[in-house]
Amino acid sequence: MTLHTADVDRRTLLKTLGSVAAGAALSKYSVAAAPAAAGAHAGAGKVFNGLYPILTSPFTQDNKLDLDCLNNEVTFCNKGGVPGIIWPQIASGWTTLTSAERFAGTESMVAAGKGGRTAIVIGVQTQNNDLPGAIAYAKHAAKTGADAICSLPPSGSADDIVAYYKAIGAATDLPLFIQTIGDMSVDTVVEMFKTIPTVKVVKDEAGDPLKRVTELRAKTDNKLAVFAGKGVRNMIEEMQLGFTGFCPTVGMADIFQRAWELWQAGKPRESYDMFGRIQAFSTITDADQYVMVARGIFKEDTKSRPMPGMGSGGGGGRAATGPMTDADKKAVVDAIHTYLGPYIRG
Repeated sequence: MTLHTADVDRRTLLKTLGSVAAGAALSKYSVAAAPAAAGAHAGAGKVFNGLYPILTSPFTQDNKLDLDCLNNEVTFCNKGGVPGIIWPQIASGWTTLTSAERFAGTESMVAAGKGGRTAIVIGVQTQNNDLPGAIAYAKHAAKTGADAICSLPPSGSADDIVAYYKAIGAATDLPLFIQTIGDMSVDTVVEMFKTIPTVKVVKDEAGDPLKRVTELRAKTDNKLAVFAGKGVRNMIEEMQLGFTGFCPTVGMADIFQRAWELWQAGKPRESYDMFGRIQAFSTITDADQYVMVARGIFKEDTKSRPMPGMGSGGGGGRAATGPMTDADKKAVVDAIHTYLGPYIRG
């Protein structure tokens, strides 16, 4: 594996790397202050458990990153009692974003979330195994005031992956989320947890996470928070198995959070019913596709740059065969008010 600078332009890279000292001074966390156990408080009233939805990247009609709508996602999650958010990752279409868009989005989100209790986690992975670029993103996140960083792995061997995360972890003192993919092994994750002090969370999407979580928890003495991805379609089973964080998309995050809180309160049947409401909503044609607009987060004309192969974050909703009509949109809005109204926070 060759790690090189390709994703961040030289001027931006040098400017960002020149801010190392400032970034360290402005970072909210030290390694000692980071949570020592899965689900522990992360500081300033923030926790590394519960809902950490992946933000969608909204665009204007002329294909510019819509910072107002991106900020709306942050505000929505704060109002909805959602503990954290992550951007940009796979569901954000991160590979379609320029370095300038990623820097601007980070700065705008952190400003929008200032004073709120929702932790802001910034994705720092790059294309083409660009380690200096990833470090630049990490340092920019720390300088800007993000609460943590997250990264997909580079291509390469297990040793290459460990070396990459060690470099990312050493770049700032922010808590580090590892996102697994492909055949990344449990032992590789455990090695990183034991050798990189800032590793606090794994968003596990490698292999079959339901079969890996027990081993991950056991080999890290239950001190590594294990988050579920893949649309969080198996939330009840995931909670039974000991997952402590969940990463769907934003539109139903407050309802997901209610399901988690009920489970934590020892009310599994009520939690089951709450999760069932999410699943039932997703069966309504175009519900998942329109929920962000219906809930006032996005505009009617908000565009996206979707990642190939991405499904919905709510549970596999059906899409109409053509453009939505006014009647279709009204049906989704009415469903939210009729079936979810008493449970909505955002």
